[in-house]
Amino acid sequence: MDEYFHCAFGDYDSLAQVEGPHVACVTPPHDQLPLNPPGTDHVTLSLALMFEDVAVAVTNFSFYDCSAVHALEVAAPCHACVSSLWRCHWCPQSSRCVYGEHCPEGERTIYSTQEVDVQMRGPGVCPQVEGLASPLLVPVGWESRLALRVRNLQHFRGLPASYHCWLELPGELQRLPAFLEETDGDAGLVHCQAQQFHPPMAQRELPVPIYVTRGEGQRLDNARPLHVTLYDCAVGHPDCSHCQAANGSLGCLWCSHGQPACLYGPLCPPGAVELLCPTPTIDMIEPLTGPPEGGLALTILGSNLGRDFADVQDAVSVAGQPCNPDPALYRTSARIVCVTSPAPKGTTGPIQVAIKSRPPGISIQHFTYQDPILLSLSPQRGPQAGGTQLTIHGQHLQTGGNISAFVGSQSCPIQKPVCPEAIVCHTMPQAGPGEAVVRVVFGQAQRTLGASPFRYTANPQLTAAEPSVSFRGGGRLIRVRGQDLDVVRQPLLSVWLETAAEAQAMRAQPKDLRRGCGTPAEPPQACVQLEGGLLQCSTVCSINSSSLLLCRSPAVPDGARPQRVFFSLDNVRVDFANASGGQDFLYQPNPRLAPLSRKGPARLKPGNVLDVEGEGLNLGISKEEVRVYIGDGECLVKTLTLTHLYCEPPLRVPQPANGSGALPQFVVQMGNLRLALGPVQYEAEPAPPAFPVEAQVGLGMGVAVLTAAVLLLTLMYRHKSKQALRDYQKVLVQLENLEIGVGDQCRKEFTDLMTEMTDLSSDLETSGIPFLDFRTYTERVFFPGHGSCPLQPVFEGPGEEGHRVPVRQGLTQLSNLLNSKLFLLTLIHTLEEQPSFSQRDRCHVASLLSLALHSKLEYLTDIMKTLLGDLAAHYVHKNPKLMLRRTETMVEKLLTNWLSICLYTFLREVAGEPLYMLLRAIQYQVDKGPVDAVTGKAKRTLNDSRLLREDMDFRPLTLMVLVGPGAGGASGSSSAQHVPARVLDTDTITQVKEKVLEQVYKGTPFSQRPSVHTLDLEWRSGLAGHLTLSDEDLTSVTQNHWKRLNTLQHYKVPDGATVRLIPQLHNGGTVSQSLAQSCSSGENIPMLEDGEESGVRLWHLVKGTEEPEGNKVRRSSLRERERERARAKAIPEIYLTRLLSMKGTLQKFVDDTFQAILSVNRPVPIAVKYLFDFLDELAEKHGIEDPETLHIWKTNSLLLRFWVNTLKNPQLIFDIRVSDNVDAILAVIAQTFIDSCTVSEHKVGRDSPVNKLLYAREIPRYKQMVERYYSDIRQSSPASYQEMNSALAELSGNYTSAPHCLEALQELYNHIHRYYDQIINALEEDPVGQKMQLACRLQQIAALVENKVTDL
Repeated sequence: MDEYFHCAFGDYDSLAQVEGPHVACVTPPHDQLPLNPPGTDHVTLSLALMFEDVAVAVTNFSFYDCSAVHALEVAAPCHACVSSLWRCHWCPQSSRCVYGEHCPEGERTIYSTQEVDVQMRGPGVCPQVEGLASPLLVPVGWESRLALRVRNLQHFRGLPASYHCWLELPGELQRLPAFLEETDGDAGLVHCQAQQFHPPMAQRELPVPIYVTRGEGQRLDNARPLHVTLYDCAVGHPDCSHCQAANGSLGCLWCSHGQPACLYGPLCPPGAVELLCPTPTIDMIEPLTGPPEGGLALTILGSNLGRDFADVQDAVSVAGQPCNPDPALYRTSARIVCVTSPAPKGTTGPIQVAIKSRPPGISIQHFTYQDPILLSLSPQRGPQAGGTQLTIHGQHLQTGGNISAFVGSQSCPIQKPVCPEAIVCHTMPQAGPGEAVVRVVFGQAQRTLGASPFRYTANPQLTAAEPSVSFRGGGRLIRVRGQDLDVVRQPLLSVWLETAAEAQAMRAQPKDLRRGCGTPAEPPQACVQLEGGLLQCSTVCSINSSSLLLCRSPAVPDGARPQRVFFSLDNVRVDFANASGGQDFLYQPNPRLAPLSRKGPARLKPGNVLDVEGEGLNLGISKEEVRVYIGDGECLVKTLTLTHLYCEPPLRVPQPANGSGALPQFVVQMGNLRLALGPVQYEAEPAPPAFPVEAQVGLGMGVAVLTAAVLLLTLMYRHKSKQALRDYQKVLVQLENLEIGVGDQCRKEFTDLMTEMTDLSSDLETSGIPFLDFRTYTERVFFPGHGSCPLQPVFEGPGEEGHRVPVRQGLTQLSNLLNSKLFLLTLIHTLEEQPSFSQRDRCHVASLLSLALHSKLEYLTDIMKTLLGDLAAHYVHKNPKLMLRRTETMVEKLLTNWLSICLYTFLREVAGEPLYMLLRAIQYQVDKGPVDAVTGKAKRTLNDSRLLREDMDFRPLTLMVLVGPGAGGASGSSSAQHVPARVLDTDTITQVKEKVLEQVYKGTPFSQRPSVHTLDLEWRSGLAGHLTLSDEDLTSVTQNHWKRLNTLQHYKVPDGATVRLIPQLHNGGTVSQSLAQSCSSGENIPMLEDGEESGVRLWHLVKGTEEPEGNKVRRSSLRERERERARAKAIPEIYLTRLLSMKGTLQKFVDDTFQAILSVNRPVPIAVKYLFDFLDELAEKHGIEDPETLHIWKTNSLLLRFWVNTLKNPQLIFDIRVSDNVDAILAVIAQTFIDSCTVSEHKVGRDSPVNKLLYAREIPRYKQMVERYYSDIRQSSPASYQEMNSALAELSGNYTSAPHCLEALQELYNHIHRYYDQIINALEEDPVGQKMQLACRLQQIAALVENKVTDL
């Protein structure tokens, strides 16, 4: 059995020997044991008796070291050795602590106390010092000899050695030679050499440890802690009375030799000893005044004020009146505290102390009896919670030193100092409202203010506080509303901050807030340090009325984290969240503004709007609170966004403020933040160039020299030159006016747009953004171009139940078979290998799989990752940068669908709102200008191919749309309403109907609105005037085979006209308004074609093509000929400034959309982090270290694959109509986003397309945003597999009813049926597939489904 047992000492295994009922373990060798922990004499290990791998018994086992035992007790090593837990013995001659073995031969051994039957054992037989034989008190500066008693020296008998005494003086270990005097038996005395001690004495007595050594460092045990007490008579005895009052055993005397001092008796010459102390000296008395009633405790400070209380018991008088000393407060020679006697007011005089046998001591200061008087009180009311700063006015209030104030029965703590005419105190809480008498106690005297009681009122209540956000710089105005706010003396808005390590230096140190008499109180500190490490920063609020406080938000130092924001209303504290209805106060990072110009002063043309770029500009302030200054003039803030500030500068050049320089500075004030962005220089109006002087001189000489004929020619030349000069100046003025006009137009357009967007935001709070539901969203994303009916619905007839049941069973089995990863991967690979399986088929099957596996997103993710790994392995051997560039494989379409599912919540909660606001801003801007209904060209666009390059005269109109019974959305109302609609007089009737529908059905999704083609527009004038308007009717103007569409201008509809939408009549009946909305795609249906009947061509604003040669006729009027001539001479490119105006107006909304997409200041969706981490793993796995390749993968997989598609097709997310003009503008913005995602440098030149030139300045900034987006994702904590699976499970749970799952399985089977044999062969060739019988299961599915006669 021995071979089955072994012992484990910690990590060390040893042999075990079975001896009957016992098991013996062999301990490990010394070098296998761990070291003792510092400060211990042993180490404890776990000892386990093991039977093979089973622990039979477990206990703790200690290994000790006797040589380490005595080192733990330096003062008594022998005692520590023999008294330890271990069997350790002491060798006195060699000073060793040993185990087991005896001491060296010839040396006695002192055995452990655990030994029995041994006489020499235990600490009692250790050589030791018992105590001091000489006195314990040793005077400093006097030569003293010390002696110590020792015993148990028989261990050293016959072994001579030297002895030394050691004293542990402060900062020094002093060694004194000593000799041993043996007395009775084994005892003796150790005499230390006589020595004078001069240690630095900071106290009267100094205990000094002492011990004895023998030979070379053999220390004798101290039986108990031994100390010698050194004392200095001069310390603590500054005068004669102190010296004579000292303990008589010290032998201290007052010595007048040289400098008088208290010395040890033998140190003073006999004739210099002073037996009688000098006259008492009074240095200070406090207080200097007291009430006539007496009873005031008066403190007298000085020297030689008696040796004990008996000396001064009847020796003190104040202003001639006796003063009774208090024995409890008397301090020898230094202080007397006595209680004054009554005396008439006005009595004054010195203090006198007369001690027996000495002349009396008289003070220089005089004490005065005065009568304090209370006159008035301010304020006379305050909250019952207390904390009101109360000022008591009067005369002689600085009477006595012990002054206390009371309001009713509550004390009122006094704020120091007390002034002769005012006492300031703070009220304490009171149980309830009511009046209380104010009284002040001066020692034993009391004064009351009965005529003016203090009135406690109800505590102030806060009901509202806004705004609830501020920059860290503070200074934002907070309006606080409530009740009884005017009873508060000093309301504060405070914040508690937890400061970080780097902000320690900025912590404010509390300063002395005491004020001097006659000086106004200082305002409270901005920041003070609280106990517990918190920092409190406060601002004082101003009381506007009993119901309104105006506060400024406190500034918060960098590195500090706000913990609590609250209002301090005297003693009432109200958290900001309680005052604001639950809204916590939030501090935002300070805004960052870019300088106006990086090179020299910024140049400004009068009338232009200044655009200041920055970050986080509107996070903690509104535009009404921002102040912008140019010198001493103000730049009016028009718009404030997250990244831009637009302000209108003064028209006149302002002067520099405070002599700041030659040019005025541009300064932005946001609360406490004052940001200087550089100087501004106004540009002067350009003066027309003067006619050259040289030409005038030459002309004069020519006139003098040339003949009359030459003179005539010269005059003709001058005439032509002046004409050319006038033309040149006219062009300059036109260009200047054009530039100013673009700036003015951009400024006005942006202001109008922001007003419109503000109204839209308020509308969205009630109606909400028209997001598509998840089912419709997935259908449009998965099956683009199929409208809203990508899969045919299941039609079930009453006689087909027998066929439908097996088909449903087969499709259910197919759904189960898809859960086999091997089957699904084999199916995908087999289909992609077929030559006839087109790219369209791949995308369609991938979307069908996405629908079929929608409830198993974790499984779908695993399949997608496996296929992406295979795709990466394929492209690594070719060109890795081409991976994910196009949707050529099923996995790329699966990736698109997966991102669409995972980012749906992000779209609704984060990115959807700025994208929708961008769409509405585009639509609003397009509608403000004319749009050609035939060519689709518009005056306001970003796309130069859609730009209307003509000057059109148009006038905005406001139509009053009659909405009531039978008219659109107000059919349920009892009376008609008038809804205003903005249109243009150049709009066709269909365009007017679209704008009217937009106003009438504002907030209604597009799919729920009636079609514009099912309604007519009726113009009403008066009671009976009804006229139905249409694009074409008998009044349409036709000329030379060109028919112009009717407009409001054609019908001469005035501004403010009343119109109504009525159902369209066709063939005498009402056309149904059903739009087949179940399959509507929401896209714009073109209304007009460029060709009409019988060769007549339609036109609206401009004719689509030039007129045929045979149709040219003479113009009918001079005005029309002039217009055609001007149009022919116009420069087409001059209208490109309209693109710049449109771009500047939309810039803010484009920035907001890009920032939302790139998660600026927001956490990244976990699906994006998970995908990017997976791409990083793929790159590392295949050894791809090129950062550009990884950048391309991430861009292709997310930004270009998902976000660009979303930007180009917002109808995938929203239930809206996207017109052709809006679609063209979105294409430009999407192309800008694509250019921002590329790694290569964005270069533009003169020949670059206009659409690329538009955003050439912004693309580098957008590139930095993309790079920062990727960097932040890379540096964030990895998204774990568990976190992603949890998120996917939540997504699957949120949308459990996957749309058209059965129809998707049916269409998927149709694709399987096309390549049935190839799939069966692939499954049968796979060994694992054979074991799982995958081919057999597919054959069973085919047998069930093939019985299907109809669709199901």
